[in-house]
Amino acid sequence: MEEKANLLNTINSPEDLRKLNIEQLIQVSSELRQFIIDVVCNNPGHFGASLGVVELTVALHYVFNTPYDKIIWDVGHQAYGHKILTGRRDIFATNRRYKGISGFPKMAESEYDAFGTGHSSTSISAALGMALAAKNKGEKRHVVAIIGDGAMTAGEAFEGLNNAGISNSDILVILNDNNIAIDANVGALKEYLLDITTSKTYNRFKDKVWNMLGVFGKHSPGARRVAAQIEAGLKSSILDKSNLFESLNFRYFGPIDGHDVMHLVKVLEDLKRIPGPKLLHCMTTKGKGFKLAEEDQTTYHAPGKFDRETGVIISTPATDSVLTFQEVFGSSMVELADLNDKIVAITPAMPTGSSLTTLMNKMPDRVYDVGIAEQHAVTFSAGLAALDLIPYCHIYSSFLQRAYDQIIHDVALQNLHVVFCIDRGGLVGADGATHHGFFDIAFLRSIPNMVVSAPMDEKELRDLLFTAQLEKNRVPFSIRYPRGRGVYKDWKKPFEEIEIGKSRMLKDGNDLAILTIGYPGNTASKVINKLEKDNYSIAHYDMRFAAPLDVNALHAVFRKFRHIITIEDGILRGGFGSAVIEFMNDNGYSAEVRRLGIPDYFVEHGTQDELYRECGFDAEGIEIAVREMLVKIQIQKI
Repeated sequence: MEEKANLLNTINSPEDLRKLNIEQLIQVSSELRQFIIDVVCNNPGHFGASLGVVELTVALHYVFNTPYDKIIWDVGHQAYGHKILTGRRDIFATNRRYKGISGFPKMAESEYDAFGTGHSSTSISAALGMALAAKNKGEKRHVVAIIGDGAMTAGEAFEGLNNAGISNSDILVILNDNNIAIDANVGALKEYLLDITTSKTYNRFKDKVWNMLGVFGKHSPGARRVAAQIEAGLKSSILDKSNLFESLNFRYFGPIDGHDVMHLVKVLEDLKRIPGPKLLHCMTTKGKGFKLAEEDQTTYHAPGKFDRETGVIISTPATDSVLTFQEVFGSSMVELADLNDKIVAITPAMPTGSSLTTLMNKMPDRVYDVGIAEQHAVTFSAGLAALDLIPYCHIYSSFLQRAYDQIIHDVALQNLHVVFCIDRGGLVGADGATHHGFFDIAFLRSIPNMVVSAPMDEKELRDLLFTAQLEKNRVPFSIRYPRGRGVYKDWKKPFEEIEIGKSRMLKDGNDLAILTIGYPGNTASKVINKLEKDNYSIAHYDMRFAAPLDVNALHAVFRKFRHIITIEDGILRGGFGSAVIEFMNDNGYSAEVRRLGIPDYFVEHGTQDELYRECGFDAEGIEIAVREMLVKIQIQKI
């Protein structure tokens, strides 16, 4: 049998794709799926989500005139196939690597990336803005938002739907319904979508209606309208509820098979001709075409390296069995929940990533997964605290930004005892600019009543988690910790209280002082020990708190030293180092303070080590800064 030519290799843009006949799209879809598998097995990234939208991606670029027509992916980890079809096939192996292409759509990277989408639930609002801008300019653009059923749970998605429904804009929303985000979806919307997709009576009836439309529609527009009205009328009686999306003034179509590329093309061609806001409900399988990814969708969301043939994940051996901060957090939460029956935990759709699954399995009534809804998570936590529970609200740092008003208005203003467990603080690595968590110290330390803390190691993490639940510490309390492995193999020590606003001096010295907060203190300690062999005497303070500051320690430091270095894995502008300089100015001290941390720009993707080096607070960067300051001290002595 003659071997088929590789069609994917001939596609350097969607224009090339549109030259093919519709039957060839089945082969393109198969090749695209295999290409994603071949690359991602060796160069880790988001896996299952992109496999699940291969046919949808091919159909969209076949039907719509991209980049003139706009396609917005929500969340952007669905977009690998999109990137490959839009001129980035030959550089796709650099995906998420330092100086390579981004793992998410990025406007600066390609004209085909209509909008940057690293966080969820933004697509409908952005698409509406583009659709109305095109209408205002007299342009005949189509605008499509592809949003997952997990992302649809966030408030912004409903805000966008509500506004779009009265806009009379030519916007198409495609609901990519695979019944999972990273972990299994939760909430009433999940149950509603399940009703629509599993009602055999409704789906049999829908098929008959649309068959009738196909037979009579070409010759009788009236029959098409009558059939559509009959279907709409029976939706509510069969499903025992009205259609949510139609109640928001969207024309609802579906559910349809999101893996039938030829049918998708035909449906999208039809929808192009229908004016106004429309929603197409597509059923897909996350991890489609790779058996283990279909069976274990959470693990294979972003599995790391894996064997192409067997699917077995190639794990990197842990250094002396050192656990991650996330694993230590999860284990410690189980201990604390046993210790204090007022403690509950909240997660916005990240029970596995947060390591709350152990507590969830042991005490299911003490953990609340609220879906992708960070604003709700914070105010929900405030409500729990208002009736004397102690909510540990776990949110990734970059996602906490989405709930800033709720932190101020609903928690801090009312001085409610919510404990914010801020995961992935600092530079997270390959996810890049949308996911780095380096603003939280700066934006939290300005809020009255808020305790802002960062542990240097796992022992401090445990002790801060313990301290936060004590009756005498009934204040808003934030604890931020990094992504990745900790420091100690034997981290599990008895809990000890840490006095709020109290630092610890790790090493005394005479030449200069280094003040660190959080995980970078470990790197600083190594540098200090190295320089000690060269007879340099450097003091090291693990400050632990950015708010309140340990003013007693700072008075002692500024009385003794005229040269000080601060180190943090947060943005320098307004961060911990800025707080130290403010203290110096407010108290009339004079010293040279050099701040090391994240500069005033959005850091892109790479390994954590590569990014620490770029920002200048890896071991080499710290040593250079210290030696430069020591040279100044020697010159001043001459």
